[in-house]
Amino acid sequence: MSIWKQLLVLAVMAGLAYGGYEAYQRYMMTEAAPERGGPPRGGRAATVELSSVETRKLARLVEAVGTTRARQSIEIVPEASGRVEKIAFDAGQAVEAGAVLVQLDDAIARADLAEADAQLVERRRGLDRLNQLRGSSSVSEAAIEQAVARFAEAQAQVDRARQRLAERTIRAPFSGTVGLPEADIGARVTAGTFITRLDDLSEVEVEFSLPETLFAQIIPGQKVIATSAAFPDRSFAGAVDAVDSRIDPVSRSFRTRAIIPNPDGTLPAGMFMSLELTLEEFDRLVVPEEAIVFQAAETYVFTVEDGTARRIPVRTGQRRDGLVAVLSGLEAGMHVVIRGLHRVRDGGPVNVLSLDGETPPNEEAES
Repeated sequence: MSIWKQLLVLAVMAGLAYGGYEAYQRYMMTEAAPERGGPPRGGRAATVELSSVETRKLARLVEAVGTTRARQSIEIVPEASGRVEKIAFDAGQAVEAGAVLVQLDDAIARADLAEADAQLVERRRGLDRLNQLRGSSSVSEAAIEQAVARFAEAQAQVDRARQRLAERTIRAPFSGTVGLPEADIGARVTAGTFITRLDDLSEVEVEFSLPETLFAQIIPGQKVIATSAAFPDRSFAGAVDAVDSRIDPVSRSFRTRAIIPNPDGTLPAGMFMSLELTLEEFDRLVVPEEAIVFQAAETYVFTVEDGTARRIPVRTGQRRDGLVAVLSGLEAGMHVVIRGLHRVRDGGPVNVLSLDGETPPNEEAES
């Protein structure tokens, strides 16, 4: 094939390619025209669904993470040495203040108390006899004073023996939940041996850090919502309890502590929590996200007036749960298009299929 024939074939192929490209561009422009406010093909009324512009209470939130901690937490340890005779709790059991947790052998302590009681009785009787003879010359004041001192000494010995006996019984100092026992029945323990932990879980503390830019906006009493992966379908409401007075110069953050009521003991100590802290609440007009149309630098929605679409530029704000706050351009009670936007043009006719998910009365009558 000569060079001229090859050039002719190339020219024909280039012309076909260019023609195809132009046809494609025209077709795509026609399809995209409704989204840019151009007329819908065929000039028919666009079928749309509407949603009302509503006023909702929105909140400005900040997110953080923290770990739960019992409001009160102590290690249960004996104050005396001895052999464990009884463990009166199960792991995870809720106990009341004063409940017996561990009983040590107390035979010797009881014997010491009995001996101290007997000595106290003896010295009380001796003091009583001397008091009866106080008026006679057969007893001196020095003897009476000595008897009083010996009686007081015996009383102190009784108190000491009673305290030593009480130390053989370990009780819960406050109501709470006990952990795993770390000693067995029959084991020999000494003063300070760790036996278990007692946590007051009626409320839990969650400590978290926030950036220093929020320091002036955090005050006690602000609402906190906490969630955990262990309870995916549940949230826990609480409030800020305290704000640290210092900012960490390295992390540029400050510590904040929230209190979350936990009356049923659902939350244990040491659980990782995600937090949402409400900085402020305010009323805003909102529309569904699908009503917002973005084109270049312009943001707008379509409303319907007397069966005709109207394009209204808007300024949007916070997004949450499928809703967008509208800061300007709309008023409460107006209706915006949320379905069928691809066929809507400014000033074009529309056919309302539903409003807020319900068929309008006039549409029902027509059907």
